[in-house]
Amino acid sequence: MNFVKRANKSGEKITFYYDFGRGPGQRPTTGIFIYSKPKNQIQKNHNKEALALLETKKSQLIIEKQAIGSAFIPSHRFKTNFLEYYQEYVNQNKRKANRHLSNSLIQFKLFVGVDFISLIEITENFCKRFRQYLMDKYTGETPAGYYARFKWVVNAAASDGYFQKNPMTSVFAKPNPSLRLKENLEVDEYLLLLNTPCLNEQVKSAFIFCCYTGLRWVDVKGLKWTDIQDGILTTRIIQAKTGRPVVLNLHPIAQSTLEKQKLKSSRDKHVFSLPSADGANKVLGTWVKAAGISKPITWSCARLSFSILLQDRHVDDATVAYLMGHSSTDQVRKTYKRHRPKNQMETIKQLPSPKHLPHFLHISG
Repeated sequence: MNFVKRANKSGEKITFYYDFGRGPGQRPTTGIFIYSKPKNQIQKNHNKEALALLETKKSQLIIEKQAIGSAFIPSHRFKTNFLEYYQEYVNQNKRKANRHLSNSLIQFKLFVGVDFISLIEITENFCKRFRQYLMDKYTGETPAGYYARFKWVVNAAASDGYFQKNPMTSVFAKPNPSLRLKENLEVDEYLLLLNTPCLNEQVKSAFIFCCYTGLRWVDVKGLKWTDIQDGILTTRIIQAKTGRPVVLNLHPIAQSTLEKQKLKSSRDKHVFSLPSADGANKVLGTWVKAAGISKPITWSCARLSFSILLQDRHVDDATVAYLMGHSSTDQVRKTYKRHRPKNQMETIKQLPSPKHLPHFLHISG
């Protein structure tokens, strides 16, 4: 292992760089420098310790190179605290607007409830208990999503040689289907809400906007005027395949909602001024009841309704998935679909029947 020396402009200091090759980025700095002509004992001592540190770094790099292909992890690379390894993995692999990986770490910290956990404690049984913790806490695809990210981290640690046997081999992610199906709004219920006054006009406007854009609560809560240009909404949802944000052409109702908001909050950075999620859902429940709708509607029902009503109009799954910010149609087919018939009797009537029903019954008897 070689190092490259470079003097600064004044020639007073010499900095050392790694020498991995002559290509771009192959000579990063070591962060170590010495004085070219030390003027006093302090600078002489600095040079002595800096050169000793340089030899240590050189030794570490040689050991790392020799360890390639073996199960040995050099001590300077080994993290005794799994939480530190998890945090480093999140920092290196998280993507903008994708919170699942960082949220999985948050849930893991809540589960363990300590600041230190050794790698030897991450056993198959431990993984099963964390999976059950997530399933007890969340419904739908959320438990599986968080656990899948945790599995990424453990698999990475196994690949890095932290485990002799991967504890995740037989422990798979599981969704947790909700026992109560989420309700959706139908076309006539959209119209009822549009024509029903609400105690909090900001909540009404934001919810209607979500119904016509498919935005989540967290999306509309943080929506800024800079996200909207000429009737086009550039969301902070990033498509995994393209790495680009989802761009939506706004429905006239959504555009009308924005025009009203401009008159009320043209100086604000955010489009809507909303209370907490719990507060907004309480206002929403009162408003829905005032409209004569008996369904238990929450904010997430707006996103579900957006998907279902588009599918009712025969919009293909791929398009619906894109508009909702999903990189595949899996979520549309599994979650954002119609789980119950819109009108059971009208559906049953689609079955074939003879023109003269009484005559048919008489003959059959």
